[in-house]
Amino acid sequence: MKVTTKDLIVQTASDLFYKNGYNLTGINEIIATAGIAKATLYSHFKSKEDLCVAYLHSKDEALLEAIREFCSNKSAGDTRLIAVLEFLVQFFKSGDFNGCWCIRTFSEIPRDNKIIKAQIKKGKTKLLNYIKLLVKENKPKLTKKQQIQLANRIYLLYEGAVSESHLQNESWPIQENIEILKELLD
Repeated sequence: MKVTTKDLIVQTASDLFYKNGYNLTGINEIIATAGIAKATLYSHFKSKEDLCVAYLHSKDEALLEAIREFCSNKSAGDTRLIAVLEFLVQFFKSGDFNGCWCIRTFSEIPRDNKIIKAQIKKGKTKLLNYIKLLVKENKPKLTKKQQIQLANRIYLLYEGAVSESHLQNESWPIQENIEILKELLD
């Protein structure tokens, strides 16, 4: 598949934003790293904010696809639900793990930045909806209310595991949340 200039810009910005943070990454650094002209960047993105939205969307879509693939290779039932958290072990060990790009970006933007905040919520909602679907498919005997409650809990275990494993720079928070989930499923 041919990489477009727009894709190159998003990938470059994604790498830099995720590694260094949104505020510490300047447009000139993105331009230099991508090897493009300033006019080229601005022909695809009106602002750094627009580029940030594309970054968040790109990272969220890639994550969701990776989780779907990882979970689909597990046996149906509780094993597939636990796989949501087991995926994090693999992600943590990948060497590219730098916590949650959404939370990191959210912590750097002004409180009134509705555009970036909306994109962050959209990505988090997609992840939660995927977990809800997994629960519905793998726990069909639960009531709808129980399914939603379980999905919300798995989502919170996932988010807590990401944050704490990043803070601790160790995988034990992920492992502990896997054990908590196993207890919830018993």
